[in-house]
Amino acid sequence: MLRRSVLLGPALLATACTTGPAYRAPVDATLGVPPAFSVPTAAAPRTDLTRWWQRFDDPLLVRLVDSAAATNLEVAQAVARLAQAREQLAVSRSSLFPQLSASGSYSRLEVLRGGGGTTTLPDGTIVQRNIGASNSFSVGADASYQTDLFGGIRSGIAASRAQLEATRYDYATVLLSVQSEIARNYLTARLAQAQLANARASIALQDDNLEIAGFRVQAGLVSSLDVEQARTARAQTAAQLPTIEASYAAAVARLGVLTGQAPGALRAQLGQPAAIPVGDARIGTGIPADTLRLRPDVLAAERNLAAAVAQIGVATAQLYPALNLGGSIDTNATSFGALTDIINGRLFSSIAQTIFDGGRLRAQVRGQRAAADAAFAAYKQTVLTALEDVENAIVSLDTATRREREFTVAADAARNFALLSRLQYRSGLTDFTTLNQAEASLLSAQNGVVQARADRASALVQLMTALGGGWSDAAIPDPAALPTPDRAQYTEDR
Repeated sequence: MLRRSVLLGPALLATACTTGPAYRAPVDATLGVPPAFSVPTAAAPRTDLTRWWQRFDDPLLVRLVDSAAATNLEVAQAVARLAQAREQLAVSRSSLFPQLSASGSYSRLEVLRGGGGTTTLPDGTIVQRNIGASNSFSVGADASYQTDLFGGIRSGIAASRAQLEATRYDYATVLLSVQSEIARNYLTARLAQAQLANARASIALQDDNLEIAGFRVQAGLVSSLDVEQARTARAQTAAQLPTIEASYAAAVARLGVLTGQAPGALRAQLGQPAAIPVGDARIGTGIPADTLRLRPDVLAAERNLAAAVAQIGVATAQLYPALNLGGSIDTNATSFGALTDIINGRLFSSIAQTIFDGGRLRAQVRGQRAAADAAFAAYKQTVLTALEDVENAIVSLDTATRREREFTVAADAARNFALLSRLQYRSGLTDFTTLNQAEASLLSAQNGVVQARADRASALVQLMTALGGGWSDAAIPDPAALPTPDRAQYTEDR
């Protein structure tokens, strides 16, 4: 009989109804997704962005980005959250099955003083009779099952499953963010190296100018004003070095932390100056719907919405009766060997329905509906933000490309201007103010070129990230295959 009562639960589950709304993913029109981007794109078909960082053709950058999945601590946290979501789904699924428990007890009674009675012997002698020690053994087992007549448990499982899927996409979002941050900091480090090279080259020229001005003053050709101008210009250029060096040190330190190492771990690898990597900017964005299907943050927001809708079903099921089935067996004896002599069994069922709770349960349903509305708004906001990111990146890439082109022209002209001014100053055909202006224009134009080049590369990273990067489901750890957390690093036996 007990076995029949336990198996009755799944049978009732098969015929149970489900309360709460059925989830349906919103369509693009509901989310305000346009048929095309509002800014011009390089090509209509979407470019394959698998391992997008390889488009920069920089081996060190490739190694640093490749290491993110294994070494970055934010990614490690995302993996731990994925394992946590996996276990939460297991907890939700456990409610579908009966709960079995067993118990056992042993007690011993000793009379320490008094107790018992008297016995009269045939010769009239009265003898005190004491009660000796007594033993008591008890063994029992209980089974209980909460039927899912109105689908509350199944809705909870659906919510946990959607949350697990959202956590998977959150992992991809974190990984993509870390990869792009590594690339941007790498570009910042290379930009600082280029700016330092420009400043030091300019200082070398200004040292030469200062020497020439000194000779001309000694020869009585010019006043000491030229020397003071030269000293001023050199000092102003040299004053830029500490700021650039600080920017370089911060970028290198950040790269170390992003790869799970000490801040100074990459100083040796990045110590040799290298050119700012120029990536292939021929990227097709496709249509907005393509981006939404490939952005992990958008997919995570949709799964969060599905989880919020499922929670409405959990709350709604609380409005209806709850049926519980159960049974137990137990035995008691004064000796262990007699435990099987008498066995008692019980079957029971109960049904409960809330009659009055001051509106608490209905308020919970309304609260979950409001939470679903908020999740939908968050989903729509994520969609629009994703489209905004793509369009901003397209504009940034275009403007940086045009700036680099114009600064290249300006640098070439400034180089000729500075060369002619230096020759004329040596010959006494121009004054030092003109030479000083030419040198300053050259440094400004050269820095403009490298800054625009770095901005162009950063905009390229921004665009490829906005398009969803090159992640895939295969790159996300399988929740079922995640190892059991190792607590040896932060716990100890007591």
